[in-house]
Amino acid sequence: MAPRKIIIDTDPGQDDAFAILFALGSPAELDVVGITTVGGNVPLALTSKNALRVVELAGRPDVPVHAGCPAPMVRKLITAEYVHGETGLDGADLPEPVTPLQSEHAVNYLVRTIMDAPEGELTVCTLGPMTNLAMAMTMEPRIVPRLREVVLMGGGFFQGGNATPAAEFNIFVDPHAAHKVFDSGVPVTMAGIDCTYTALMTPEWLDRLRATGSRAAIEAANLADFYRQYGTHKFETPARPIHDACVTGYLLAPQIYEQRQCAVTVDIVSPETIGMTVVDWWHVTGRRKNCNVLRRIDPAPFFELMLERISALP
Repeated sequence: MAPRKIIIDTDPGQDDAFAILFALGSPAELDVVGITTVGGNVPLALTSKNALRVVELAGRPDVPVHAGCPAPMVRKLITAEYVHGETGLDGADLPEPVTPLQSEHAVNYLVRTIMDAPEGELTVCTLGPMTNLAMAMTMEPRIVPRLREVVLMGGGFFQGGNATPAAEFNIFVDPHAAHKVFDSGVPVTMAGIDCTYTALMTPEWLDRLRATGSRAAIEAANLADFYRQYGTHKFETPARPIHDACVTGYLLAPQIYEQRQCAVTVDIVSPETIGMTVVDWWHVTGRRKNCNVLRRIDPAPFFELMLERISALP
């Protein structure tokens, strides 16, 4: 079977780096045809540089990186240096990238690539705010039925939010973009924080990853060591969720996730709950089930697979 073709839309971020490395280490199953960047965890100039640093770390400078939208569709950009550090990839020793960014804007790239691909071939994986994809859908609505699936890290329900009491960060940064994508009719799978909080990387697992000896594995572990410093107020153990890697894990091993088709809407109105993903888990509204919601992951096979794939990189 041919590998599944994906575009990764991202705002690296240490956990984004894990998701990208996990995907690039799985070439038999996943063909990363391109990466698009967006302002999110840190501003666009840094997310774009970081994406280039990650593809070079993976030994894959052939994967094109396209810079996209620097700010959300309506609101001002909110960033998360308090989690990811000033660069977004604090913790690792990664040189300045030598691979250039592509000249084509990420939104134009998405439209062109999706329109040129056979219908149902491409999956878009969003690891940050969904601005680029929503703008592409606005610019060319014909891309929507051509997509196989959108798989995103974002949202939550039973856990509430991590940016506000109601909203998860990626959705909160650009709720209008998320609303556009969820309401578009495209098949959507959501790895929200209910799911990602069950994917807790432990210090022992990071020791195993580092001990494999590959440079990609060592630098990934270094990134995680910095990233783990955040969250002591929330998590009772040294283990921390590796949010965005749950998207790659779903593409590779969907059977290890608890999942349910639900109606999901995104609040874009209330000052208190803007960015909240309202998940009809119990099917009480009768609305169309527009989203495959991932609630839990089986962590043991997930972390074994991720260790195997990242350590296979140079």
